Amino acid sequence: MKAATKYIHAGATPDPSTGAIMTPIFQTSTYVQEAPAVNKGFEYARSQNPTRKALEEALAIIENGKFGLSFSSGVAATDAVIKLLQPGDEVICGNDMYGGTYRLFSKVFEKFGIKFNYVNTTAIDNIKKAVTDKTKLIWIETPTNPLMNVTDIEAAASIAKSKNILLAVDNTFASPALQNPLDLGADIVMHSVTKYLGGHSDVIQGALVMKDAELREKLYFIQKSCGAVPGPMDCFLVLRGIKTLGVRMKAHCENGKIIANWLRNHPKVGKVYWPGFEDHPNHAIAKKQMRDFGGMLSFELRNDSVDEAKRVLSSTHLFSLAESLGGVESLINHPASMTHASIPREERIKNGLSDSLIRLSVGIEDADDLIGDLKYAIG
Repeated sequence: MKAATKYIHAGATPDPSTGAIMTPIFQTSTYVQEAPAVNKGFEYARSQNPTRKALEEALAIIENGKFGLSFSSGVAATDAVIKLLQPGDEVICGNDMYGGTYRLFSKVFEKFGIKFNYVNTTAIDNIKKAVTDKTKLIWIETPTNPLMNVTDIEAAASIAKSKNILLAVDNTFASPALQNPLDLGADIVMHSVTKYLGGHSDVIQGALVMKDAELREKLYFIQKSCGAVPGPMDCFLVLRGIKTLGVRMKAHCENGKIIANWLRNHPKVGKVYWPGFEDHPNHAIAKKQMRDFGGMLSFELRNDSVDEAKRVLSSTHLFSLAESLGGVESLINHPASMTHASIPREERIKNGLSDSLIRLSVGIEDADDLIGDLKYAIG
């Protein structure tokens, strides 16, 4: 089945009681049983829900996996993966990552004795050098948030498998429409479903997808035991969002390319971070493992002025100043004070995230209108 067809039909079967073509919202907390432990596959909604089950099946299909699990947020999904570990275990992770992931790792799990080694994962040798006999997980984002760095998933998977280490890939920026890490050897794919999978800025949700049944059982035990599950209405909204993922991502990619090139030619704009440029340091890897380059990009003004960057951030009209990304509407963001504020400034600067960096989530509006908005704001 081709991708465009998957997005429409994944996890969707007509409701047997009514013939409804959309999966119903099963708004219930519990299920009547015929006898003790005799039921129709559902006992209590924290453990199972028919709407969530349909979504989890859809997630597995579109990521070319076998099992999907949905969570109340992307951070909750990430939290479940780290709960596979024990005190004393070590994790290798990228030094350019979403601030909420860094906060979870450094402020929550470090105090339980899990060590996180932050390296530039775009240089595969850095991953090799960081491996110890205590390393149990490699966690990478690709492309990264917000500097758009790209890691070779296949190469990282080769290291992980040779050392019997799990590889988890945050695929939020690419979405399953552009990249499928399981096909490249990853063990777990994580999504902030809030973003491109939902696609309409109206739901908070996360997901994990995997192929291994034993790994699925471990993560399902964490899911039902810790209870960070999404409600059925949220699952319904994501099922709806997935149906248009293919056409939306085409529009995001087209607009992203136009905006990235326009910014690069603007006299007041300095560096533009977008993996579609042939001179991007990771362009060859991006071209190899992605089907297109996405609608996310970041840029700096040529004068590197924080005050001027803040003026631009507050001067757009179509690009709304807000956190998050991946919705049909365009957003503009200041990572240093918003999505990445939890990362200490010295760490941000060391890793290349300047105080003047501006991040764009390019939506699916008319590209000429978006250019006009940025032209007005930048001046």
